[in-house]
Amino acid sequence: MSPMMTTSKRRDVIIVGGGPAGSTAANLLAQEGHDALVLEKETFPRFHIGESLLPIDLPIFARLGVTLETPTKFIIKNGAEFIDEVTGQEATFTFSEALNGTPRTAFQVERARFDQTLLERARAWGAEVRYGVRVQAITPGPEEVVVETAAGAERARYLIDATGQDAFLARNNRTVEPLKGFGCVAVFRHYDGLSAEITAELESTGNIKILMVPEGWMWLIPLAGRRLSVGVVSKTPISDPEATLVTAEQRSPLIQRLVAGATFTGHKIIRNFSYRNKRAYGSRWACAGDASCFLDPVFSSGVSLAMLGSESITDRLSPALREGREADPTLLADHAKRMEVGYKSFAGLIYRFYHANLVPKLFFPNTEGEPLRPGITSLLGADFWRDDNPFQQMLLNSLTTEAWPSATSEN
Repeated sequence: MSPMMTTSKRRDVIIVGGGPAGSTAANLLAQEGHDALVLEKETFPRFHIGESLLPIDLPIFARLGVTLETPTKFIIKNGAEFIDEVTGQEATFTFSEALNGTPRTAFQVERARFDQTLLERARAWGAEVRYGVRVQAITPGPEEVVVETAAGAERARYLIDATGQDAFLARNNRTVEPLKGFGCVAVFRHYDGLSAEITAELESTGNIKILMVPEGWMWLIPLAGRRLSVGVVSKTPISDPEATLVTAEQRSPLIQRLVAGATFTGHKIIRNFSYRNKRAYGSRWACAGDASCFLDPVFSSGVSLAMLGSESITDRLSPALREGREADPTLLADHAKRMEVGYKSFAGLIYRFYHANLVPKLFFPNTEGEPLRPGITSLLGADFWRDDNPFQQMLLNSLTTEAWPSATSEN
């Protein structure tokens, strides 16, 4: 399919997708004076899952000029609780225990409101945002990239694919590689109208609760407005997702106590969600966020990796645009190596969660004062790029191809 004729002005960068990856890229590029256009297929606010953020996001928020209002819109998150109701074992990791330099808190967010906040902030810096625009084709060329939509074609010196799990370029280029051995289906819903007592209890720490269950695990995420996000992730395919969620909720005394008297929304399902893009950048284009890689959500890495990845891309792209180097096919080679450290770190942790009894063997035993505990906590906070975390180094040195396949990048 050849690109349609266009007389539109040539932008510096077109960003396809307005989620956290896209809005971060648009914000940082606009701050640097670049002409950035965001094409978002939906109209915000819109529902999205991925509500538990990590401490490493705080420096990015500051750089974006974003302030999250608490507790009316967002909730401060102090850490994570791991719970096995069958054995009675519990463990809490608070971010205040992390290595020096790791931020001490994070946030629990309703993504509809959060994503709109980020994207509108990018617009305030000068990025142009168009809602309700669905991209039909992307054609990189030697001089520019042409993006075709139902409303016409747009041109740019560079393109960032931030299309999330739609992964536009990866699926069109057939470079999606599924990651095996992680969870394969998630079923979830929200509870509204929690009691005042339960709301106060949950908001006192803002912690995510991760329940160990036979299917895999469950998440309980407190949200502003007396709400609770509840989901179950299964290690194997399930024939009746809604029944699986209902059964998991009913056998949990904790969930029954927390949601007593609350109403619930309809359930939603996500299947086969762990993958990586084997070719995540090229001449005049890059993939950011879930369009580059998405890992099992057990450690809440999605939003953080998306924002970190876009920050890394734009830090390299901005000077290249000024100097006319944006067509260099190796422009993002060091960015890819940097992000792979984060992907590998979480992939190793996730694989051990499912296959090496990570929680019973390492999290449940009392490790107060143990030398590895701060490193574990920093890794849970997505503080990857440091050389003083022995736990992370142990994890990376013992990484197997089952957790992260051997490099097959086509770059």
